[in-house]
Amino acid sequence: MPEIHVIGAGMAGLAAAVSLVQKGLRVILYEAAGQAGGRCRSFVDKKLQCVIDNGNHLLLTGNKSAMRYISEIGAGDRLIGPQKALFPFVDIRTGQRWCVRPNAGILPWWILSAKRRVPDTRARDYLSALRFVTAPKDRTVYACAGNTSALYDRFWEPLAVSVLNTPAERAAACLLGPVLLETFARGDAACRPRIARLGLSHTLVDPALECLHRHGATVWMRRMLRRLGCTGQRVTELDFGTTNVALGQEDRVILALPAPATARLLPPLPVPEATHPIVNVHFRVGQPPDTSYDSPLVGIVGGTAHWVFIRGDVISVTVSAADALAEESSDTIAHHTWHDVAIALGLPRATIPPNRVIKEKHATFAQTPDAIARRPATRTDIANLYLAGDWTDTGLPATIEGAIRSGHKAARAVLQDG
Repeated sequence: MPEIHVIGAGMAGLAAAVSLVQKGLRVILYEAAGQAGGRCRSFVDKKLQCVIDNGNHLLLTGNKSAMRYISEIGAGDRLIGPQKALFPFVDIRTGQRWCVRPNAGILPWWILSAKRRVPDTRARDYLSALRFVTAPKDRTVYACAGNTSALYDRFWEPLAVSVLNTPAERAAACLLGPVLLETFARGDAACRPRIARLGLSHTLVDPALECLHRHGATVWMRRMLRRLGCTGQRVTELDFGTTNVALGQEDRVILALPAPATARLLPPLPVPEATHPIVNVHFRVGQPPDTSYDSPLVGIVGGTAHWVFIRGDVISVTVSAADALAEESSDTIAHHTWHDVAIALGLPRATIPPNRVIKEKHATFAQTPDAIARRPATRTDIANLYLAGDWTDTGLPATIEGAIRSGHKAARAVLQDG
């Protein structure tokens, strides 16, 4: 039986490996680090004395690739979220609060209701969504919808920055269109927010590794690929430094590595190069906050933070495209973000709880029109070599959904090429 060698145990590699073992293929998974998950992982923080995630990640029920993956690994009960789609927001500048609540079904009558839509907007303003769906690859989010309207300021801009991790003035609008089509355009059932109940590792990583072991896959940690040995147009050897793995004639390789690592292994492969950071702050508040929100998250407008996540007595903050903020000290970041949390959740501002600031300085590639033109396809010029990763050409942003879909695309290509 041919062996499929998956290099990288982040979300893309895990998704590819799980998909393939469930088709009965022999899979060997290699990871350079001591743990799987990549950016999607949890750890026990000694300062906070609890489990926190490396970064905050939100899923929507319409994320079909992520939901398929979660079903495959048997982790459906490890997500939490409201029974209806709702997105609470607070404007830090004015204190104004509102909740975006899409209705059931595909006819979006919710935009006709002032109680369900963004305040100070009109139903016809939401037709701007069509511009994202039809946007050419060179158009930015701001060029599609940028103006002084309340809808842009209070919905499109914060949504685009959080999804694309790129300032709206430079972010590629064509990446937002597919997200809207798969979630908000399908109504309530497709856009209910979901977060990990006990942490990303518990939800997305540990069950995947258990699934792989059950299906007889081999998983190697601390195996960094140094070189691909090729003969003609085939990979024939994997060089891990102290260990070399010879490949059989029918064996396949999926590189599910970050863009820079892949480019080093496959020069002169063009890849997106510029990146943007994400800053996450975790506050341990002692007891779950008493809020009126039937949602695990709150959107922030006009502040430093972009989203506040609530999971028990840990309140976490995400700031996307945080180039300037990432240069500040942890104390300064905690001060600014706690100000937003306190206003959003009605908590005392004066005393900042114990916190942990995590800076992901190269969280995702800068999702600009120029960068998406450099996203490579799944198949390569090497017959038995495939690429996966949220930076590859999935047609989606560099999110968990994009990473998992890239792994599914690579697995499907392997199966098709037999």
